[in-house]
Amino acid sequence: MGDPQKSIYEHIFSNQSPFLKSGIHVLAIIAGAAVAWWILKAAVGRLEKRYRGRPFFERNEYVFVLIKKGGHYAILILTGVALLNLFKAPIVEKIFYALMIFLLSSVANNIVNTILPYLEEKIAARTKTDVDDVVLDLAKKFSGVFIYATGVVLALDVLGVNIMPFVAGAGVAGIAVGFAAKDTLSNLIAGILLIIDRPFEVGDRIEVWSAPKNSATWGDIIDVGLRATKIRTTDNIVIVIPNNEIMKRDIINYTAITEEIRVRIPIGVAYDADIKKAKEIVSNISLELDWVMHDPAPKVVVKNFGDSAVDLEARVWIREPRKRIDTISHITDRVKEEFDRAGIEIPYPKRDIYIKREE
Repeated sequence: MGDPQKSIYEHIFSNQSPFLKSGIHVLAIIAGAAVAWWILKAAVGRLEKRYRGRPFFERNEYVFVLIKKGGHYAILILTGVALLNLFKAPIVEKIFYALMIFLLSSVANNIVNTILPYLEEKIAARTKTDVDDVVLDLAKKFSGVFIYATGVVLALDVLGVNIMPFVAGAGVAGIAVGFAAKDTLSNLIAGILLIIDRPFEVGDRIEVWSAPKNSATWGDIIDVGLRATKIRTTDNIVIVIPNNEIMKRDIINYTAITEEIRVRIPIGVAYDADIKKAKEIVSNISLELDWVMHDPAPKVVVKNFGDSAVDLEARVWIREPRKRIDTISHITDRVKEEFDRAGIEIPYPKRDIYIKREE
């Protein structure tokens, strides 16, 4: 004797038309998908209700959303595959798989857009280097383009479309765009190198070589972008310099290593002046400023013997680089006052002219 259940199954479907059989199979597949959808929703709901109060899930609420989306997409894909196996339609199968590639591209883009902010918050914010910040920033801007472009290429390949002409055309277009935007690309690459090498950071004070005429020639970094760097000078003027120009020049950074810098101030005295006394006066004047360091102490040296004066140089260490001009101005003003009071001459160029009269 045969299997009773098999006999019943064959008895029911043997008397039905193929169209009705297909309809019953379709309804069964859809009903199974609906049941699976309901079970997934109920299971994720219970998990969310049970574990929602835990610290990890409080900080990452999107985890349950990703689980729901992943389950729903899995059910849709399995349902589509089951229907395709039922009808055996090659053209419809290709179209379905192409649509699935687009769907998976959207899922991948959503996952990347969800993970990147988490990495930026948990990893990049805790590191001292800016390399990871640059990588994550570029990933956020270009990940969607890369994912969807890859999805389009794969979908066209599944549909049987020859993608080589498109690839070749994209290569030619990329070369043309590269030549047209070479300055922008150069600034972009230079910006990445600046952020990786870090010759300066936001808040550093550097020398500005492209400042307007008769304006301050140094300023503070206020922004380091991928295309340009913004510097605010001591005249409160913001100068935007392309990164490519910065990479071509020497960068003078006053605050890269430490806030302490040494200021050099040239001072000239007459040959018949008391050099020792002049040095003492300059040193005492330097110590009048609060930001001047006592260790190492201010030092005055004989720099050179000029045509009309003995050239001294005051070397003063200060704690605040932004007080450099104030230091030079104060010491210069006070030296003139104290030298006049002490009878020390600050000479100016002199020429002796002898007139010879011939009879």
